[in-house]
Amino acid sequence: MNLPDTPFTTLDWNAIPSEEYPGTTGTSRWRSFSSGDLRVRMVDYGPGYLADHWCDRGHVLHVISGELVVELADGREIPISQGSSFCVSNHGDAAHRVRTSQGCSVFIVD
Repeated sequence: MNLPDTPFTTLDWNAIPSEEYPGTTGTSRWRSFSSGDLRVRMVDYGPGYLADHWCDRGHVLHVISGELVVELADGREIPISQGSSFCVSNHGDAAHRVRTSQGCSVFIVD
């Protein structure tokens, strides 16, 4: 990962307002920090959430609580549970999207 020039920064996630993003079903709430091409997010996916798009952007995603399923455009489905992570590069293995039946909280760097 090549991080852009960014001064030392601390993030108080509780002080960052969240924004709601609807999915195909359900909603997500993001708290975000950006610096150049770097984006760091705390995301809460509500129960029944399904992303509204296939994504080709690279991510490092860590599940803080709950569980989600990563759907890959080639048909694979990978469950990711609390305490686990996944990584994918820009235009990497396969376009992907997430869904969760019960909801979950994640930390994402992209």
